[in-house]
Amino acid sequence: MTAIEVQSVTKSFGPVVAVDAISFRIAKGSTTALLGGNGAGKTTTLSMLLGLLIPTSGDITVLGEDMVRHRYRVLPRLNFSSPYVDLPHRLTVRQNLTVFGHLYHVPRLKDRIAELAEELELSEFIDRPLGKLSAGQKTRVALAKALLNAPDLLLLDEPTASLDPDTADWVRGYFQDYQARTGATIVLASHNMTEVERMCDCVLMMKRGSIVDQGAPRDLIARYGRDTMEEVFLDIARNRQSPEVKTSETKS
Repeated sequence: MTAIEVQSVTKSFGPVVAVDAISFRIAKGSTTALLGGNGAGKTTTLSMLLGLLIPTSGDITVLGEDMVRHRYRVLPRLNFSSPYVDLPHRLTVRQNLTVFGHLYHVPRLKDRIAELAEELELSEFIDRPLGKLSAGQKTRVALAKALLNAPDLLLLDEPTASLDPDTADWVRGYFQDYQARTGATIVLASHNMTEVERMCDCVLMMKRGSIVDQGAPRDLIARYGRDTMEEVFLDIARNRQSPEVKTSETKS
């Protein structure tokens, strides 16, 4: 069962190729990480999966729908969170969640907001303007917004940025519990390699708009002869090939 299928997708902005003919599949109910340095193409890829950007070429199918032709059919089943995308600062937390809840046509919206406020510990500041909150509190509000419609596909960009280690660990556990309850698919862009090792079934390593390697975290760690995903990330960022690739090239 495939939640996302990307076939030969390229996205160009004038002469700049941000994503270069990438292809991959993501299984339903899995958690997949998009990893890469700044400018690798992660955000552009997430934006195309959300239907915010149209590919220059190639095909994207999400939850069985063509995202170029029929994205309106699947958008109510998606959501997105990023601490780098601000919600309106003058509105209170409750007002923000109410606005987005109406956009998603969430049934029994007041009850859903109350449920998320309790689960994500928003109650003490739910009637405070968003602009008066700390960075960590804003991150939790962004997560509540992303969960309002109980999405089947959740796309997360640095979901635990600005959170202290204890809260970040709690948030990771929350996502894992949510996935276990609902069978949701999660796509995660993160620079936190511990987070990736804990949460992800598969990793797509991106560099200069291309997917240069992929696999389960433990398989990538073994392939590169490393102890952690952070060391694998550095190997790829610094153009150090895995021992497996070097052996193959030597034999050929």
